[in-house]
Amino acid sequence: QVQLVESGGGLVQAGGSLRLSCAASGRTFSLYAMGWFRQAPGKEREFVAAISWISGNTPYTDSVKGRFTISRDNAKHTVYLQMNSLKPEDTAVYYCAADRAPSMVAPTTEYEYDDWGQGTQVTVSS
Repeated sequence: QVQLVESGGGLVQAGGSLRLSCAASGRTFSLYAMGWFRQAPGKEREFVAAISWISGNTPYTDSVKGRFTISRDNAKHTVYLQMNSLKPEDTAVYYCAADRAPSMVAPTTEYEYDDWGQGTQVTVSS
C-alpha cells in the first residue's frame, strides 16, 4: 500500500495561483502513476491530471489544459499540481491518487487507482 498526503490547498482570488503537493510513502517502489482528481459540492469526483512515473505521459481534463501543470519529483516520490489562472469553478476538494499497476499511460479513471489521499480544499473566490 502507498500512503499519500496532500498539501497546498487554500483560498485564492480568481486569476490567482496555487501549487498542490502530494507526497507518497510506503511501497513507493510499486508506483507507476499518480493523478489528481477533484470533487465539487454536489458533484461527482472528476479527473484533473495524471503523470506516468515511467513515460512521463501527462493527460489533462479539457477544462484545465493550459492552466494546470502536473509534475513529479521521482527522488521525493512527490507529485505537484501547479494551478494558474484559477476560476471559481475550480473550487473543490482535490485528491491525490496512486496507481500500482504497470502501465506506460497514466490512467484517467478513478477505478484504475489503488490508493487515495485525504484531500485538500481549494476555494477560488470571484
